[in-house]
Amino acid sequence: MCTEFEKMMHKKFQISSMGELTFFLGLQVTQKDDGIFISQDKYVDEILKKFGFSTMRIASTPMETSKPLLKDEEAEDVDVH
Repeated sequence: MCTEFEKMMHKKFQISSMGELTFFLGLQVTQKDDGIFISQDKYVDEILKKFGFSTMRIASTPMETSKPLLKDEEAEDVDVH
């Protein structure tokens, strides 16, 4: 079915199939058994290099370490999926 769809799309549009999708419109695409993951790591790296931030010292966390996060016992759990 996928091959038939590919042939139909190729007849109607100017496209090519180059195997598994890894990069699309500036987004990195990683396909795994548990889902498809999209990131902009390469784009961010290029921007950091462009403005001279790739050699900066990094922080281990972007928040204050002296104020720990506390769980809100009355709040509902967040669905991480």
